[in-house]
Amino acid sequence: MYGNWKPYFIAIVNQQNNSGPKIPRHVGIIMDGNGRWARMRKAPRIMGHKNAIKAVRAAVTGCREAGVEVLTLYAFSTENWQRPKKEVEMLMRLFEEYLTKELKGLQKNDICLRILGRTDRLPSYLNGPLQTSLRETKDNKGMVLCLAVDYGGRDEIVRMVQSMAAVVKTGDLEPEAISEETICQKMDTAGLPDPDLIIRTSGEHRLSNFLLWQAAYAELYFTDLLWPDFTEAELHKAFTEFGLRDRRKGKVNA
Repeated sequence: MYGNWKPYFIAIVNQQNNSGPKIPRHVGIIMDGNGRWARMRKAPRIMGHKNAIKAVRAAVTGCREAGVEVLTLYAFSTENWQRPKKEVEMLMRLFEEYLTKELKGLQKNDICLRILGRTDRLPSYLNGPLQTSLRETKDNKGMVLCLAVDYGGRDEIVRMVQSMAAVVKTGDLEPEAISEETICQKMDTAGLPDPDLIIRTSGEHRLSNFLLWQAAYAELYFTDLLWPDFTEAELHKAFTEFGLRDRRKGKVNA
């Protein structure tokens, strides 16, 4: 699966870390550029979304084989509801198709599926395949695959504050007892490590409301590739770059 890239990737990173390759524990990917990919080919936007599935498989496979613990894919943002209704419906149907067709692969590769974001606004026809996928993969230990669907970082923080305020209101939590740890326990990513590396495709250089709390110390990697053209080789480039970064997190290295 790595082809001729793996030895090069490991050799470069090992130069920076004698104990072995520096692999991020949690990788987040902002999958951008589907529409532009289709427009460049004079095709409907939906064709860009359909061709994005192979890039999803490449990212999942590459992260699983490299030993990444958590992969979070930004699939549908809270702002994406503003897109044309026909496109939104097609995206939801593609999500339904993905859940149905990829379940066997998730099981085979010991991948646990997790959803970030709201599910109450998703179409009812997603309930069945979504709950089935979550239930069937919940005990898998190989890697956690988080799909951020109807997700926005600000919306997540608002929901966290509302949840925290409700607990304070009952008297079960004193305001001065609120800490980063208690906040993390109320986030969609509760129990997961914060992302070490966030990748964004299509040449844009912004987070676009993705994992705003969790990405405080994430390394950012941008590529001009449009998402449907994303490959394992590009993933390994990002890992190599990550391995070269000096991650001090406010501290001074001796």
